[in-house]
Amino acid sequence: MAVLLAVLALALLTMPVYAMGARRRPDPHEIADRGDFVLGGFVRSWFYWFVGPIERGAMALGLSPTAFNVLGVLCGAAAGFAFANGGVNLGGWLVLAGGAADVLDGRIARARGVANDTGAFLDSTLDRFAEVGAFVGLAVLFRESAVELAVVVTALGGSLLVSYARARGESLGVVAKVGIMQRAERLMLVGFGGILDPAVTAWMAWQPGALLFALLALVAVGTVGTALYRTVWITRRLNDADD
Repeated sequence: MAVLLAVLALALLTMPVYAMGARRRPDPHEIADRGDFVLGGFVRSWFYWFVGPIERGAMALGLSPTAFNVLGVLCGAAAGFAFANGGVNLGGWLVLAGGAADVLDGRIARARGVANDTGAFLDSTLDRFAEVGAFVGLAVLFRESAVELAVVVTALGGSLLVSYARARGESLGVVAKVGIMQRAERLMLVGFGGILDPAVTAWMAWQPGALLFALLALVAVGTVGTALYRTVWITRRLNDADD
């Protein structure tokens, strides 16, 4: 908990610095349209700036984008192992670390001018491996309750459906980045849920895992809703194109 508070304090202290100066500088490695982010474009742009030193260090060391793809999968698998063994705090940190690796792989690819279809395929596919790894561990953690297990499985299925709807739509010429429960939101809810759960449940005298489960239920509802919304949204545009 102390580590989280220190990281959050550092983040809050750097946000004004970014807002006053760095925000005005163009980001050559940003994608023009990444879709909506629930916390807004400012937080997303600030995060890219915040991890800039890591990005530049990786560039100096000659690390490839694929290295960060693989790191993301390893973090997802390690998070699943931690969750399965009751280490929800560690699991949460590993989920967030995997999310940071996911951000860095694309930015390094664009910075080096090596972004291509192969990299895009590996990025999106390995992200799914990472998510499955984390959610399998969560399923083991909540295996004693049929209801809780069903929620975890629904959250996993919804997450995969959100990504599948986008991928299938793009294969048909429709880019669908709509919806509020995209990968960044899922990572934040699961990651911070794991990190905060031990402290919050102890403070509130709740059953261990209660906060994490509540956020997983939110992921389940949000992902299924987003997948349904994307399905309707894409179908309408395909119908318009066919008319």
